[in-house]
Amino acid sequence: MNTALWITAGLLALVALVGGITKAFVPKERLAAAPGGEWTGTASTGFVKSLGVLEILAAIGLILPALTDIAPVLVPITATCWILLMIGALITHYRNEGVSKVMLLNVVYLALAAFVALGRFDIVAA
Repeated sequence: MNTALWITAGLLALVALVGGITKAFVPKERLAAAPGGEWTGTASTGFVKSLGVLEILAAIGLILPALTDIAPVLVPITATCWILLMIGALITHYRNEGVSKVMLLNVVYLALAAFVALGRFDIVAA
């Protein structure tokens, strides 16, 4: 179970890191032109960059606390925050595009985060 949690958290951290770096450093106009990034056209630059920074922090929070064994409870808390972020992403994509393939990815990320949150809360409580 622990191995599955590490793999899942690692995959989520990679997704968060790539998404965060993209949102934080790629110009908003270029993001808006990319598939799935249309929503950034109506969002402020500051909002998009802030989301990018939050995603980078999520990548760190999904791995570093468990790796260093310093405040490992931060991993399931971060995964829970990722669930909330994915709910927001689902709402945003639905409002801008209707039901889309990007939403399916958001649901998958949400499910993976739920697995990490539940699994890590269980390990921390034990």
